[in-house]
Amino acid sequence: MTGVELLNWARGPGLQIALVVFIVGVAIRFIEMWLLGKSPDFAEARGSAAAGGWRTLFTRSLPMPGALKRAPLVFLGGYVFHIGFFITFLFYAPHILFLRAVTGFSWPALPAYLIDVIGLVSIAALVAVLVHRLTDPVRRFLSRTGDYVAWAATFLPLLTGYFAYHRLVTDYTTMLALHVLSFELLLVLIPLTKLMHTFTFAVSRWYNGAIAGRKGVKV
Repeated sequence: MTGVELLNWARGPGLQIALVVFIVGVAIRFIEMWLLGKSPDFAEARGSAAAGGWRTLFTRSLPMPGALKRAPLVFLGGYVFHIGFFITFLFYAPHILFLRAVTGFSWPALPAYLIDVIGLVSIAALVAVLVHRLTDPVRRFLSRTGDYVAWAATFLPLLTGYFAYHRLVTDYTTMLALHVLSFELLLVLIPLTKLMHTFTFAVSRWYNGAIAGRKGVKV
C-alpha cells in the first residue's frame, strides 16, 4: 500500500471505524457508571452539593500541598504534557479544519511555530515521565501494562505529528497517514483503557465533592 492509499484509508474508513468505536465505547462506559446507581441519602443536607462539587473539581486539579516539592517531575511533567497535548490538538490550524469537518465548529488557530514548540516540549515531558516511571522503584512496581499502553497511545500522535511537520523519517504523505492512524488508535483506546479519565476525571471529582459538600465537609 502506498502512502497515498494509506492516507486515503486513514482519512476514510479508518476514521469512521475509530469514531464509531470511540463514541459507542464512551457511551457504554458512561451507561455502565450510571447503572451502578447510588444509595439514597436520607440524612439532612448540611451544605450545598453543587458548591462542593465545583470546589472539589477545582481544588483536585491543583497539586496537593507538598506534592510538588516531593515529586516535582511527576507533577510538572504531567501538567506540561496534558496541557501541551490539548493545545496542539485544539489550536493547530489543520486540526481545527478536521474538527470543523466533524463538528461544524471552528476557532482561531495559534501560529504553527508556536504549536511546534509546544509539541516538542510535550514530547520531552512525556519521555521524562516515562523515564521516571521506569527508574523509580515504587512507580515501576505499581505500573501495569495498561499504563504503558496509555503512555504510548498519547505519545505517538505527538511524535508522528512532529515528524510529519518537519518531513522527518519518511515522506510527508506516509508520515501524515501514520499520524492520522496514531490519532485513530488513541480514539479507539480511550474507552478501553485508563485514558477514559479524559472524561471521567471531571465527573468523579465533582461527584465526590458534591457528596462531601452536602455533608458540609470541605475536600
